[in-house]
Amino acid sequence: MKKLYFLLLFALLACKSNTTTVSEKESKSISEPLEITYKVNEAEVSDFLKYLSSDELEGRETGTKGIEKAAVFLEDFFKKNNVKPYFSSYRDTLTNFKSPAYNIVGVLEGTDPMLKKEFVVLSAHYDHIGLEKKQQEDVINNGANDDASGVTAVAQMAKYFSETKSNKRSILLIFFAGEEKGLLGSKSLVQKLQKQNFNLYAQLNIEMIGVPMKRDYLAYITGFDKSNMAEKINEYTGKKTIGFLPKEAEYQLFYRSDNYSFYEAFRKPCQSISTFDFENFDFYHHVSDEFKLIDIPHMTSFIQEFLPAVTKIATTPTQEITMNK
Repeated sequence: MKKLYFLLLFALLACKSNTTTVSEKESKSISEPLEITYKVNEAEVSDFLKYLSSDELEGRETGTKGIEKAAVFLEDFFKKNNVKPYFSSYRDTLTNFKSPAYNIVGVLEGTDPMLKKEFVVLSAHYDHIGLEKKQQEDVINNGANDDASGVTAVAQMAKYFSETKSNKRSILLIFFAGEEKGLLGSKSLVQKLQKQNFNLYAQLNIEMIGVPMKRDYLAYITGFDKSNMAEKINEYTGKKTIGFLPKEAEYQLFYRSDNYSFYEAFRKPCQSISTFDFENFDFYHHVSDEFKLIDIPHMTSFIQEFLPAVTKIATTPTQEITMNK
């Protein structure tokens, strides 16, 4: 009986020791939230979005004069913020559209000699659906939420990385045309990148973040269960930044934006992030999707909250975001 007692005691001590070891390992694998001192400028967010969704651009339909003005505006933004063209110019011509149309593509090279060979893609589509065909008082589909808001977020992230030079990995910054025509811009671009043996780590595509949700998380991610991206973003920010939206799964939104073209080509974590939850905005593809309805403080806060996440994605020594098996 005494012998059995000592065996049990030994077993308990061994289990306790093993538990401690496992806990230590787990704690080391979870990184501390990253503190960012850089502040996103609310006035810049507002000014950028206001022009991109203005009547002057006539709804930014792919192949029109309106989207051409948007393209020039985005090129100028890249130039001012020292973002280099990825190709010979910022313009990447779509190979699958009947008239001249362009993705706007820039790059910020990584600061680490090895990690800079890997790419993080930050993207949003800058096209929209243009003018209404039927006669009515307002015929311009301004597309402030869809997706001038996402373009604004990516632009502000580009400015942040350009100024802080905090990306060890290279960052490909893409404003897609042709999304509203069937993801044409992203489908065209991935074919070119595949031929270059483009070394993709992950893509964050930002889609409709102009109004907040009344939920206990900031945003949702499409294809929530396809990777651990949601989990890692929350770890990097130290907040409940990303949650699961059942409507996203119901409507299969993972397959309906430019992230899907990249996922299909590279089979890496490529997902869209949004705050449009089908309850908080009544003007999807409507002429009332205008600047005056956008919550600029929310957008500014959204971009600010994501900076620690995109920074960690661009700097971790190993690829922590992975596809789920």
